[in-house]
Amino acid sequence: MTSDKQVIRVGIIGAGANTRAMHIPGLRAQPGVEIVSVANRSPESGTRAAAELGIPRVASHWRAVIDDPGIDAVMIGTWPYLHCPVTLAALAAGKHVLCEARMAMDADEARRMLIASRARPDLVAQLVPAPFTLGVDRTVQRLLREGVLGQLLSVEVRAFDGRFLDPAAPLSWRQDAELSGLNVMSLGIWYETLMRWVGEARSVSARGRTFVTQRQDGDGRLRSVRIPEHVVVLADLACGAQATITVSSICGAVKESSILLCGSEASLRFADGGLSLARKGETVFSPVDALPGEAGGWRVEEEFIRAIRGLENVSHTRFVDGLRYMLFTEAVARSIAEERTLPILPA
Repeated sequence: MTSDKQVIRVGIIGAGANTRAMHIPGLRAQPGVEIVSVANRSPESGTRAAAELGIPRVASHWRAVIDDPGIDAVMIGTWPYLHCPVTLAALAAGKHVLCEARMAMDADEARRMLIASRARPDLVAQLVPAPFTLGVDRTVQRLLREGVLGQLLSVEVRAFDGRFLDPAAPLSWRQDAELSGLNVMSLGIWYETLMRWVGEARSVSARGRTFVTQRQDGDGRLRSVRIPEHVVVLADLACGAQATITVSSICGAVKESSILLCGSEASLRFADGGLSLARKGETVFSPVDALPGEAGGWRVEEEFIRAIRGLENVSHTRFVDGLRYMLFTEAVARSIAEERTLPILPA
């Protein structure tokens, strides 16, 4: 790992919205970190990004960032189609990697990334974590550990973005399988959250619908759309509970991100960023407050830099956990296509 007195020089590959809003400010907030180069989808967009973000050098291609001997670490902010090739090249070149979620196009790519990271234990390999529940994760884990819910029976996740179906909207990268792979809306994000709370699924049965099967891309070409706009997953969890996950971009006027954990002794609900609990015999949910020092938050870039300096280990999120959510994502895609229940393969 890098000495805590050494300057860590970071190259950016893909200066998209999340990279601009979160990762670049987060990296610059760390002592002894310099962002020295950026590569974007084209040299022109890279030049604009460098000027807007105050980055001194523009790389004409992402490989130029990898090949730069003065760069210690890379932040991969591209769409999923580049996550695997850039990660493999960066690790082979001896560079630490912080990769945007979702991890990869499919489970095979994710496994290749994990194998490459394990071949270089001297380097940090980190994924950007599912962010929605970072503030309450430790509280939920404590309540489950203390047995407040009793036996966990069921889990229900609802993720609706509030939009109505728009047949005239152009193809977005999230709907483009060539850019997004098997990832479906925010499905992987919510499964990553469930893994933190209640563990992995053993099997899935899923149904999904694509209501607009053709859309125009940015060049005006009519493209086939295969990624579902509405998906329902029924999963048997290793802990014995049953989970239902519904993710939709067509439930107009219903904007909801919630998780309901139902146990034999209490029900716990996450909604609007907070927790509430109803014990057996109660009919109203009451707010749950975190214990002192229990609330978490966004510290992705801090964790990355501290891991490089050898001051902590990566927890949010490890490559092995990324492979686990990609195995789930791939099983859901296959279940929809084959119309049958499928097991989740081991990581």
